[in-house]
Amino acid sequence: MNFRKYLFFLAVLYIISPGCAQDISVHDPVVAKEGDRYYLFCTGMGVSVFSSPDLKTWKKEKPVFQTAPSWSEEVVPGFKNHIWAPDISFYNGRYYLYYSVSAFAKNTSAIGVATNVTLSPGDKDYKWTDHGIVVQSVPNRDLWNAIDPNLVFDDAGAPWLTFGSFWGGMKLVRLSDDLLSVARPEEWYTIAKRERHSFTEDTQPGDAAIEAPFIFKKDDWYYLFVSFDFCCRGEDSTYKVMAGRSENISGPYTDKAGKPMTEGGGTPVITGNARWAGAGHNSIYTFDGKDYLIFHAYDNSDEGKPKLKIMEVSWKDGWPEVDQSRL
Repeated sequence: MNFRKYLFFLAVLYIISPGCAQDISVHDPVVAKEGDRYYLFCTGMGVSVFSSPDLKTWKKEKPVFQTAPSWSEEVVPGFKNHIWAPDISFYNGRYYLYYSVSAFAKNTSAIGVATNVTLSPGDKDYKWTDHGIVVQSVPNRDLWNAIDPNLVFDDAGAPWLTFGSFWGGMKLVRLSDDLLSVARPEEWYTIAKRERHSFTEDTQPGDAAIEAPFIFKKDDWYYLFVSFDFCCRGEDSTYKVMAGRSENISGPYTDKAGKPMTEGGGTPVITGNARWAGAGHNSIYTFDGKDYLIFHAYDNSDEGKPKLKIMEVSWKDGWPEVDQSRL
């Protein structure tokens, strides 16, 4: 999630019904299933949360954070608890929620993590515990942006965090076994990027429009999904989901034509159409034996508002496909 999303949220205010609804406005959705209920986390004040029995009808729940994490103001002075692009995973009896704290138009950013033993707000043990910063980016020090996290495990069970937006592209770093910090010695990789013009100041996001990495293991391949181009412009959004694959979690990831994703490669998975602009910032999961692509797109029939989209994924010759006509 980049700074343009912040502009969009300030410019477009919308009301979500406190009851259940099928047509919900979200940015950057991720989902986990606990028992017979699905929980969706997305960008919003304190991390917005919805729940559903069927991935269709959604009920708005209380946000994860009622007030901003205590450390956030040290990273971003004046931070107002508008948290971007969460990621949710279950590991060893706990849910791990990674989330992004960032300043407008800068890579003054950090990824934090909170844990909970349940996602059900009605459970007596429901309580989010924040563990602070996992990764932080600083202008004029780092040519990357610590936002849009995604936790993934390799075949040996080792945890990795991928993240990034604009600047120097998508990064991958090995995490410690408790998933709360970067492992030592540090292992860092660049797994996808687009050309960044050399005249761009280090403090500026530039024109290398790529963000929102998400890694999904399928059969013998790790698939890296990213979003190209621009979100958060309503009907003028140009977001699109691209993918590459690798036999190793650290890459190299290449597209269907064999072009490395570190050289701008990517095979299209979903793009917008006349009704839906800027389809992107996806996650992908297997629920009950089916794979689903979960993302947002801007509804041109409703003032360009960002809406939740869930589409079943099929696989052809080892590559993900969705039925664009059903968007």
